[in-house]
Amino acid sequence: MIEIEGLTKTFQVAKRSAGFGQALKALVRREYTAVEALKGISFSIKPGEIVGYIGPNGAGKSTSIKVMSGILVPDSGTCRIMGYTPWKDRTSYVRHIGVVFGQRSQLWWDVPVLDSFELLRDIYKVPQPEYKGNLELLTETLELGELLQTPVRQLSLGQRMRCEIAASLLHSPSLLFLDEPTIGLDAVSKIAVRNFIQTINKERGVTVILTTHDMFDIEALAQRVILIGKGRLLYDGSVDEIRGKFGTKKTMTAMYSHCDRPLALQGAELLSWSPERAELRIDTAETKISHLLQQLSNQVELLDVEIGGQPIEDMIVQLYKEHELS
Repeated sequence: MIEIEGLTKTFQVAKRSAGFGQALKALVRREYTAVEALKGISFSIKPGEIVGYIGPNGAGKSTSIKVMSGILVPDSGTCRIMGYTPWKDRTSYVRHIGVVFGQRSQLWWDVPVLDSFELLRDIYKVPQPEYKGNLELLTETLELGELLQTPVRQLSLGQRMRCEIAASLLHSPSLLFLDEPTIGLDAVSKIAVRNFIQTINKERGVTVILTTHDMFDIEALAQRVILIGKGRLLYDGSVDEIRGKFGTKKTMTAMYSHCDRPLALQGAELLSWSPERAELRIDTAETKISHLLQQLSNQVELLDVEIGGQPIEDMIVQLYKEHELS
C-alpha cells in the first residue's frame, strides 16, 4: 500500500530579531534559516492497517502527511502509494484517498451539507449509484439525517467533523488520512467517530493513517504506532509492544482500617496517604504484587484493594522521554 524510503524536506524560514530597526532591515535584506522538517524517513504500511502517526509539535508529521497526500514535493527520497507517486500522479492518485484535517474544512460554509456532498460527487466523478449507496451508508452510520439540509456554519464542531469524515469517503477511497479527527469533540462524538473508523476499516478494508495528540484515539483504534521526532523515525511497533515495555507500572489503591502513621513499604512509591487510604505505584518487573500485599497485610487491616494499569498517555510520554522529545 505505502512504501516510503529516505524522504527529506527542508524549508527556508525567514528570521528577524524583535524591534522596529530590525523590521526595516528585513525589508532590505531578509535572512533565512534552513529547517529540516524530514531527515530521511522510511517506513511501509500494508493494506487494511490502522496506524497511529504520532510525535510532538514540530516533529514533521504534517509535512510527511502533505507529502503522502501529494500537496508537498520532497527534496529527495521516494514515496509510492498504491503504485502512484503522489505529487507526480496527483489527479489519478487523489481519487483513491480521503483526507480530513481537524482544523480545515472541505465543506462550503454557507450552503447545506448535502449541496457540498453533491459538488464533491461531481469533482470526483462518482457514479450516481455508488454515490447514493455511500451517502445512505454514511448518513446512517454517522447519524447525519438531520444535518444534511443544514448550512455548515450552523453545525456544532462535533456535527461538522462527522460531516467532514463523510465527505472524505463519498468517493470510496482505499486510504484515509485523519489529522486530529476528534479535536474539540465531546465524549459522545468521539466515541461515534472512533466506532465509525473501526467499521469502515473492518467492513471495507480502508487503510487509515491517524495523526493525533489524543492517545485514547490511538489506544482505541490503532494496532501500530509510528513515532517521529525532529524529522526522524524513532519508533515503529505495536501498541502491545509499548505496553510490554512501559506497562509494567501499576497503581494500587488500598483501603484499610484506621492507621495513624504512613505506611512503610519496600518496592513501592507512596503517592498519597491518609489514615484510611493509600495510593501506591509499583513496577511489577521489580516487585511482585503478592509481595506488596503481604507487606500491607502485616501493617494494616485491609478492607479493599484496587489495581490499575498505567494509562496509555503516560506510556507515550515515557516513549517521548526515551527519545528526548519531552
